[in-house]
Amino acid sequence: MQVGIDMGTVSGGQPAKLDIEELLATRLLVQGNSGSGKSHLLRRLLEQSAQWVQQIIIDPEGDFVTLSDKYGHLVVDGERSDAELIGIANRIRQHRVSCVLTLEGLDVEQQMRAAGIFLNGLFDADREFWYPVLVVVDEAQMFAPSVGGDVSEDARKLSLGAMTNLMCRGRKRGLAGVIATQRLAKLAKNVAAEASNFLMGRTFLDIDMARAADLLGMDRRQAEMFRDLKRGNFVALGPALSRRPLPIVIGDVETSARSSSPKLMPLPNAPQDVEDLIFTPDPEEFTRPLTRRVTPAPRPTTDILAELSRATPVMSEEVMPSRPSAPEITPEAREEKMAAVLSEILDDPQAAYRTDAVLYQEFLVRSRMRRVGGPPMPMGEFRRRVAVTRAGVDDETAASEGWQTALSLSMRVSDDLQGVFLLMAKAALRNEPCPSDLRIARAYGTHSARRARRLLGYFEEQGLVVVHTDFSGKRIVAFPDLEAETQPGDANGSDDDLTDGRSAAE
Repeated sequence: MQVGIDMGTVSGGQPAKLDIEELLATRLLVQGNSGSGKSHLLRRLLEQSAQWVQQIIIDPEGDFVTLSDKYGHLVVDGERSDAELIGIANRIRQHRVSCVLTLEGLDVEQQMRAAGIFLNGLFDADREFWYPVLVVVDEAQMFAPSVGGDVSEDARKLSLGAMTNLMCRGRKRGLAGVIATQRLAKLAKNVAAEASNFLMGRTFLDIDMARAADLLGMDRRQAEMFRDLKRGNFVALGPALSRRPLPIVIGDVETSARSSSPKLMPLPNAPQDVEDLIFTPDPEEFTRPLTRRVTPAPRPTTDILAELSRATPVMSEEVMPSRPSAPEITPEAREEKMAAVLSEILDDPQAAYRTDAVLYQEFLVRSRMRRVGGPPMPMGEFRRRVAVTRAGVDDETAASEGWQTALSLSMRVSDDLQGVFLLMAKAALRNEPCPSDLRIARAYGTHSARRARRLLGYFEEQGLVVVHTDFSGKRIVAFPDLEAETQPGDANGSDDDLTDGRSAAE
């Protein structure tokens, strides 16, 4: 059965027809820079052919999930196990259900793995289920890159092999590949070469224009025309489209993507307290769960420095003459050296405004310079000790039961807030005046007094403290679990009397 679907118009206003039956046998390649209308073209093709052929869309950005509302496409989330993806792919072919595999929210390597596994599941379906299927892959250069990128070699081979099977061997299994790419130069040649139909949109780079002209059988001097194509205008060639290069204007679509091109709009009036608005976090941010990727992130510099501190490369005696090993030091001497390094770092007035990661790197470097042997201090312990040091607790208070309780309570807040919490707890245990907003802000590593007040509000919301004032309006912070509270203190006072949080104890 021959079915010609309407893709738009050609010059003269005549309808541009695409032969679906021929397309199933000869495959299609679409190229165009971002904003040229590739996704619009694919949506037009899918809408016009939805009633005639089963469709499977590999959708890296989640743009095509809206097809489910009008055309009944099943939306499959790519964040599944390998076995689940293979099973779903087999059942989709068995029951001839159109679907959208959405990979939105996954990183590039996860997208490549999920798409490769799903395509291989379609390819490996039993022979009795080899019904004709239109397999549309948007942003195909991601899944069939011409060169290796930042992803692992296993993921690249898996994805590239699946795309090669789709375009080279899929026809006998009823799989007709329709691939769209921003640049032909980024797409693997053995994948692009298997398409016999082409729709070439706007592109600017010479290498892409030359390849597009070659594929369409045009003179290279005519390649400049691809720069002048408007959005939604393409040049078509192929047995399912036209035997000669034919300009086509893609028609309208009935559905729309969830994302759209940004539109200009005026900026809002800048608020008066814009600095506090941006740099002061909401209390909810401290309790909001962090979304973590499954794939391992690049190793932090602090981890690399820690590893370098942990061991020295072993060299043979022929390469390097033997030298006396560093003298071993007692745990007490090692602890004394580490405390001296930590104190030296925190004595710097600017240390209060540096991140823990920067201070930790400096601590590791200075420890190596001081010949502090043994394994490096873990980052968690370092943060803990910095918080305690900044609180300025003396030996007597540190040995008290109340301080041990305060340390336990501080574990209920995030690492960056422990220094502030312990500063307040120390003032309560020693019956000292409540620190000012500027002192609290300094302990947090900021100059914003407003942020300090928000931190106290957060502690109060967590049930850790109770903030109130005396008759003169001075602030008092009480700790119910410690059965202690600070003396009244001026919230608007300076922090000169507690520089870096340790002078009171020293």
